[in-house]
Amino acid sequence: MLTPLDLKLFRDLGRMKGQIVAVSLVMACGLAMMIMTRSIILTLESTRDAYYQRYRLADVFASLKRAPLALADRIAELPGVAAIEARVVVEATLDLAGVTEPASAHIVSLPEDRPQTLNQVFIRQGRLPLPDERQQVVISESFALANQLHIGASIVAIINGHRDTLIVCGIGLSPEFVFEARPGQTLPDNKRYGVFWMNYKAIAVPYNLDGAFNDICIDLAPGAQAGLVMAEMDRLLADNGAMGSYTRRDHNSAQRLDDELRVVRALSVAYPVVFLSVAAFMVNAVLARLVRLQREQIAQLKALGYSSWQVGRHYLNYALVIVVLGTLIGGLAGRYMGGGLVNVYTLFFRFPDLSFRMDYSALGLALIVSAGASVLGVISVVWMAVKLPPAEAMRPEPPADFKPSLLERLGLTRGSSPAFRMALRNIERRPLQAVFTIFGLALATGLMVLPGSMADSIDYLLTYQWNDVQRQDVVVFFNEPGSGPALHDLEQLPGVQRVEPVRAVQARIHHGHHSRKLAIMGLPREADLNRLLDAQRRRIVLPEEGIVMSAKLGEILGARIGARIGDVVQVEALEGQRATREVAIRGFMEDFAGVAAFMDINALRRLMREGNTVSGAYLAVDQARWAEFMREVKDTPRIAITLVKQDQLDSFRSTTGQSIGIIRKLYLTLAIIVAFGVVYNSARIALSERSRDLATLRVVGFTRREIAGVLLGELILLIVVALPVGLLFGKGLATFVINAISTETVRMPLQISLYTYTMSVLVVLLASCASFIVVGRMLGKLDMVGVLKARD
Repeated sequence: MLTPLDLKLFRDLGRMKGQIVAVSLVMACGLAMMIMTRSIILTLESTRDAYYQRYRLADVFASLKRAPLALADRIAELPGVAAIEARVVVEATLDLAGVTEPASAHIVSLPEDRPQTLNQVFIRQGRLPLPDERQQVVISESFALANQLHIGASIVAIINGHRDTLIVCGIGLSPEFVFEARPGQTLPDNKRYGVFWMNYKAIAVPYNLDGAFNDICIDLAPGAQAGLVMAEMDRLLADNGAMGSYTRRDHNSAQRLDDELRVVRALSVAYPVVFLSVAAFMVNAVLARLVRLQREQIAQLKALGYSSWQVGRHYLNYALVIVVLGTLIGGLAGRYMGGGLVNVYTLFFRFPDLSFRMDYSALGLALIVSAGASVLGVISVVWMAVKLPPAEAMRPEPPADFKPSLLERLGLTRGSSPAFRMALRNIERRPLQAVFTIFGLALATGLMVLPGSMADSIDYLLTYQWNDVQRQDVVVFFNEPGSGPALHDLEQLPGVQRVEPVRAVQARIHHGHHSRKLAIMGLPREADLNRLLDAQRRRIVLPEEGIVMSAKLGEILGARIGARIGDVVQVEALEGQRATREVAIRGFMEDFAGVAAFMDINALRRLMREGNTVSGAYLAVDQARWAEFMREVKDTPRIAITLVKQDQLDSFRSTTGQSIGIIRKLYLTLAIIVAFGVVYNSARIALSERSRDLATLRVVGFTRREIAGVLLGELILLIVVALPVGLLFGKGLATFVINAISTETVRMPLQISLYTYTMSVLVVLLASCASFIVVGRMLGKLDMVGVLKARD
């Protein structure tokens, strides 16, 4: 049964439908972001956890040179070890038809006499190799799709220097390679890098590893301490060229997925807070205007016997209607956006099934959060309606103070139009409302800066990473570190114009209680093909002694407190003679992918107590002889990995660039909605509050254009003030979001161009013009006689 107050509520909502929709849309934007991001988190986490558990992703990993299988049995007996998988893992070069550059295969052995214990392969198509099949191979799904390979296809691989033809018998996935990229690479290159699974003997025999293993995975027993198990395992493997064990948290694939979830969690808080702040302001402004216009109605309601509680609840219902409408729209939009955005993650992560899962608990949370924000926004307005005495409410509001504005008293408005002076006076008479309007417009402007800054950061990163830092055409790494003649062989390859050697040493860097396992890269002191730059983009010359590391690595190690140069870290080599030395930090470099440490190549060789050993080289190649150069690289058995800069750039554009572009369009759409909603709402409130004054001006002879100037001039002044405030807010918001999405694996520089600022201003101005046009049409329908007769 509808009460008279309910009928009044519906009539008022019908008259205010434009404002109600505008506020609800702004609120829906924030709720949609909350629902979308929380659903994405639920989708990724639930899919990840189920995948890891069902296909038994290991807890601890370790690589080594060579160890007998009997040693794996001893490791299996260690306290805390529930299961192990000893295997052979090698890198092989692929000669793919139609691909100029050599591709790489990360080959993992499969047990021939039993099913896999850990890191089990999910077969999408085909089957696993049968026992004693030596040429059959299962390839990763992303590699198969990128190269259009199918069951029965043949692939030419160079396995330990010998060309062999492999036959695809299956296409599969593994929880170990959800994020499938070369070690040390932060982006997938599915066309030129894939994971292969073959029978144990098929790869153990060619590499002289029959009866041995060079990689091991461990599943920990419930309650086992990973640190103790790893320490004991490292002790057993120390004489077998072990490079140090690590947990799932430091595994490249798992770490990349965890970092992505960390980014989404940050965004699930930042954006809803901003949008709901704007919505709360708009709800407050709408209801404050309604209470002021309905003073006499409030008095009549109380005179008829309605209690203050009933009146307060009545006006609170307006906010609750907006909340319900905003939640419904936000829920539908969040479901739609989340379903589309989850497809972006297939560019980076591979699961047997990645289906969007709606987090329905987020709907309830959205309703609670939006209701809380709205109640906080209108509580003062509702209190004003509740406390308004009937006798006072029956009287109109006290007339406004029409004294000259401050600028007029200072003589700064001489020669200005009457409409301009009216606008100034009205702003000064309602300073709090003006501040709120400026606040809302500033938020709308700031929201426009973020999507533009993301594009600017990508453009800067492309220039920085692929022009200023990576000046080489290609990087090659050998199967095993070689001596001087190996470098000379590279110099003799066709088209090679310049060669800079690199020595990569697996090591663990310690500083206090912190440590990090990574490859220390040794370069010539004045290396030019792979430059090191600091935060000011100044070139760093490697010192004769000491280490230069990523700024991010310094933060992880706790060595960059106050950016102190000279802190000493302990470098523990995990290969060769496994020497441990104390090395001083001589500088911090700026990079945006992973963490890295560099030393002068001769200093690193001295630390390793070795001669002129090289792991590979950076090469500059004559593009006219590119095809000839690549043919020779494919036929060079000792080259295990070939990284082409242009391929990496193309991969970046097809993955990160594409995903950022989609997110940018999403944020841009939301920002436009907020900009239009805020300006329209402000203009509509101004028209409602001043309709009597505007009608009076029309009666005394003002034209429609002149009264539009009075109404819109006030908003234009507020927009002019709000724009610079909004640009500052946008910079702060961009700084927060860029820092939130920057992780150890992938970071973005903060860049905001003049073009971004200009476009932010233009979009807000265009949204304002659209709002002015809508409100301007309402001026033409102004009933001058009716408005002069009645207050409402």
